[in-house]
Amino acid sequence: MRLVAHLRHPHNWLVSKFEIRIALVLSLLVAGITPAKAEYIVSGLSVIQAEVPKGRAAKTGYTRAQFGAAWADVDRNGCDTRNDILKRDLIDELFKEKTKFCVVLSGTLVDPFSGETINFVRGNLTSMEVQIDHIVALSNAWQTGAFKLTADQRKAFANDPLNLLAVKGRLNSQKGDGDAATWLPPLKSYRCDYVSRQIAVKIKYKLWFTAPEKEAMIRILKTCPEKPLPKN
Repeated sequence: MRLVAHLRHPHNWLVSKFEIRIALVLSLLVAGITPAKAEYIVSGLSVIQAEVPKGRAAKTGYTRAQFGAAWADVDRNGCDTRNDILKRDLIDELFKEKTKFCVVLSGTLVDPFSGETINFVRGNLTSMEVQIDHIVALSNAWQTGAFKLTADQRKAFANDPLNLLAVKGRLNSQKGDGDAATWLPPLKSYRCDYVSRQIAVKIKYKLWFTAPEKEAMIRILKTCPEKPLPKN
């Protein structure tokens, strides 16, 4: 109980049921319950099964600008979010000179959505081969509770590494603003990771799930029932 009380500090607006579950896991570990059993408690399946679904809110008022300027430098490391994610997800990167290893000129992506290997080259046309996907699409977030967040919270959501992934451009365009009920990565072996990340993002920002979305997530996660939610 003390752990939960500490997590609910009034200045920590991102406190979530996910974090509370982590606190409960720590309590179980102290009580002698094995890590494997404790981890299951914070599995994606256990979390989504406990969620009460709601219908989508209207899209009224939604614009990309509601989530701040695209690819802001929210962590103030001197590098915009897009380049931060490219740097994280690509291998064999080459950087533009005098940018402090920030601006990615080229690299190789093993696309998590398809399993394909894609060569990234920065340029007006070639950059589109690799795009940064919002795992939970911005419009989807807006319609499931983000309209209630402050402008700063929505900006954090749009630039949160937990919600971002470098992927094949055409698949990102194909996905659009789809949720788990309408779009899943063609690489079936990645679907558990994908859905688990969507759940982690929505829980972190206190967004809700629609009934079809919840049903689709449960169907996927039943194939990997002990898959834990990602932390970052």
